[in-house]
Amino acid sequence: MGKHDINQYKNIWVFAEQRHGKLMPVVTELVGEGRKLAEERGVELNAVLLGENLEEMTKELIAHGVKNVYTADHELLKNYTTDGYTKVISEAIHQHKPEIMLIGATHIGRDLAPRIASRVDTGLTADCTKLEIDPEDGKIKQTRPAFGGNIMATIVCPENRPQMSTVRPGVMDKADRDDSRKGNIVPLDFSISSEDIRTEILEIVKSDKEIVSLVDANFIISGGLGLQSPEGFDLLKQLAEKLDGVIGSSRAAVDKGWIDHSHQVGQTGVTVKPNIYFACGISGAIQHLAGMNQSDIIIAINKDPNAPIFSVADYGIVGDLYEVVPHIIEQLDSVRG
Repeated sequence: MGKHDINQYKNIWVFAEQRHGKLMPVVTELVGEGRKLAEERGVELNAVLLGENLEEMTKELIAHGVKNVYTADHELLKNYTTDGYTKVISEAIHQHKPEIMLIGATHIGRDLAPRIASRVDTGLTADCTKLEIDPEDGKIKQTRPAFGGNIMATIVCPENRPQMSTVRPGVMDKADRDDSRKGNIVPLDFSISSEDIRTEILEIVKSDKEIVSLVDANFIISGGLGLQSPEGFDLLKQLAEKLDGVIGSSRAAVDKGWIDHSHQVGQTGVTVKPNIYFACGISGAIQHLAGMNQSDIIIAINKDPNAPIFSVADYGIVGDLYEVVPHIIEQLDSVRG
């Protein structure tokens, strides 16, 4: 990997991932974090948006605080393809030279980011949970879990640009929206043809299983091995319905086959920040805590008074969840009349 003339690189870019003409939730998190970093660096926060019929999405990005939205509007970019998106974004980076590039660690982001990094000859730190500017030299310090979440590694990219990170969804604060904000739409100078794309999308089939949106949930009711059986999640679903919440799970319950992996919270699952997180029968392994310890309020229910989950809980209830949860449901019913 050859050295770059890093003085030529400026500003912060976020990849504005869209599917079916809608921005993904992680984008507002990237914009929120990008704005903080841009203010510290004294530079602009920009976004790169690929797809077709982009006008409404560009307005949304500007309203959230993006200064310049670099766009590539083409029918071949309507749906994500590895080849098409890598080609267009890599060429845009060569032309406009952003100093920092942030991409959501989604299925698409995890596929796209390493290919762009290779194409533009720079490094990539994957699955970051913390980003900060070094006050001494202005480089971005990228922190990510390592060794199964047992340590946190902070990584820098000293000689190559852009400094690239994929950011775990659900970790960063979302940008606020203000429709009075002004920004610019900058069409990219790009070329794309069907010959550039080695795959062809014949059909998009959405999963027929229940879609779990843990990242956006205000209330999450999670269960672990303390449920003792998969039927225990039926009780948690009753509480979730009362709160308009969603069901989460520890890795141990997923490994038992009690619930689908899409419900898993933690280091190898989803990172969440709900208003209230119920941990029911979850001991509190460090890998699970890494995925939920930023929740506004954590309520732990466990028979074991020494369970590690109580160390992060705002409210701890030592008791049998099969007695405690029905009582909570009963109280909610009485309050709501």
